[in-house]
Amino acid sequence: MDLAEIYRVNSLSILDVSRLLTRQCCRGRTRELTVSKTLTLPNDRATFALGRWLGQHLAAGTVLLLKGDLGSGKTTLTKGLGEGLGIAEEIDSPTFTLINEYVGDRLPLYHVDLYRLESADTDRLFLESYWEGIEYPPGIVAIEWAERLRYLPPASLEVRLTYQHPEGRKGVLIPGNSAQTRLLEELTPDAILAHEV
Repeated sequence: MDLAEIYRVNSLSILDVSRLLTRQCCRGRTRELTVSKTLTLPNDRATFALGRWLGQHLAAGTVLLLKGDLGSGKTTLTKGLGEGLGIAEEIDSPTFTLINEYVGDRLPLYHVDLYRLESADTDRLFLESYWEGIEYPPGIVAIEWAERLRYLPPASLEVRLTYQHPEGRKGVLIPGNSAQTRLLEELTPDAILAHEV
């Protein structure tokens, strides 16, 4: 299927589809071609609302790879994710503790911040124990500075946040499996901000 066919079949505009992506997963598996979703997030409230929507809809075991520069909104999105999961605690970035664990009404949240680590050091955290659901109850794993991971978890949802003047932020969500692709088809600016009305 070529790019024009994907636009036609999915009724997406050229702005909704930023690219096709083939990405390497851990243990040498290759991801299927996926269609990314691009959103304009004009302010912190919209970034928070995107996180809340994801927290309300993501399946247990989902790993979010949060990528972006300092101040791009990774922690703001994770705070919204916590609200969507029904977490009453304040969500703080675990820059020094590396991992914060939260229990929510819907699912637990495992918030990881790799900012202070080199790529080689990330292996020593044994993060797979969070997404495999063996040592910890299955929940949502949100990894800030995921660019520092040497091995990507299988079927992760990549979220790239960039600042764009004067529009605010741009969020690009890249699904790692067909269930995430279907979920992102439901994601619209109206759906994100429905809670705000």
